[in-house]
Amino acid sequence: MSGEPTRDGPLNGVTVVSLEQAVSAPICSRTLGDFGARVIKVENPAGGDFARHYDDVVNGLAAHFVWANRGKESVALNLATPDGLKVLHQLLDHADVLVSNLTPGATAKLGISADDLAARHPALIAVEIDGYGPGGPLSHKRAYDLLVQAESGACSITGFPGAPAKAGPPIADICTGLYAALSIMALLCERGRSTQGEHGRAVSVSLFDTMTDLMGYALTYTQHSGIDQQPRGMGSPAVAPYGAYATADGQTVVLGTTNDREWQRYARDLLGRRDLADDERFRTNPGRVEHRDVLDEQVAAWCAGRDLAEIQRVADAAGIGNSRYNTPSDVIAHPHLAARDRWRRLDTPNGSVPALLPPPVVSGYEPPMGAVPALGQHTESVLTELGLGKEEIRALWTNGVTSSATTRGERS
Repeated sequence: MSGEPTRDGPLNGVTVVSLEQAVSAPICSRTLGDFGARVIKVENPAGGDFARHYDDVVNGLAAHFVWANRGKESVALNLATPDGLKVLHQLLDHADVLVSNLTPGATAKLGISADDLAARHPALIAVEIDGYGPGGPLSHKRAYDLLVQAESGACSITGFPGAPAKAGPPIADICTGLYAALSIMALLCERGRSTQGEHGRAVSVSLFDTMTDLMGYALTYTQHSGIDQQPRGMGSPAVAPYGAYATADGQTVVLGTTNDREWQRYARDLLGRRDLADDERFRTNPGRVEHRDVLDEQVAAWCAGRDLAEIQRVADAAGIGNSRYNTPSDVIAHPHLAARDRWRRLDTPNGSVPALLPPPVVSGYEPPMGAVPALGQHTESVLTELGLGKEEIRALWTNGVTSSATTRGERS
């Protein structure tokens, strides 16, 4: 497409109010903001989203918070007060979506459960993220990413036998947030097609349901085989050969094949081993899995005698998937990110920082990459927009219902 990319994304005109903490709901609302929605993040004046305080490595700000909260407006409201709830409902009167991931039972106590919202804000799409979903013996429990990875069985298939591990990224939180965002987009699409005018929907997405869905292969395999597959570190219990191998120059190469035709190229063109290609034990993937230790020994020996660059050159020529094992420091300097112009500068209360663009590349659209807000930075402007006068706003501050970045001496 020709011309300058637009910043009016597909969700331009959609307003999202989010009662969010940590990662799951913030990733949901950030994703909607990346597509052009306006996101108003409602935070407790006494500290705000607790992810603000995980660390201070980003010019005094927390890495989790900076990552998950770009492009939002922060409004500080004490929802434990009647006046705070009144302002929240005023916000919801003008919103399309409410996202929340409060503790179990908190929305009901605040009078903003799905039934409450359907009665008072019938056009609102209300999405509640929780740990285990309603109606079960675990529904009352707090749920953090590690806890749910463990409960769902994900830790048992990560790491090594006898040494389980969690996935490094908070995948329960992230994927739940993305499922929630996908649900919202689907319902907004439904609203756009409806001939009955705007109507709301209630959606609940739990971390546990998300993780059991991500465990789909492992659960299906065990359900039909009776076998709990053992974790294999940087390998896979499903296919072989597939794993990480040390190279002659002190690097680590990751090589894999996922079908029988590839295996023939792997053995003949990469390893130069016609004997392995013709060996009946390795003809099919189940056989290669059964004898993976034999294959891993051969592949490891071949890689140990060659530099990474040579291995990758031969693998590319043979059409065999390969990659280099990298650390976060390596990825920050990754030439593929630089060549594709994936980095942008992101404003924060403490100066600009580098940040990666969101994964979807939409033709003709440049994601806004808005600033990370200070706690309460937009309180006054949003309350003014709702029609509150200066004296009303001052009274809310005086009574501890709200605050702004400027009243706490923070940069705005």
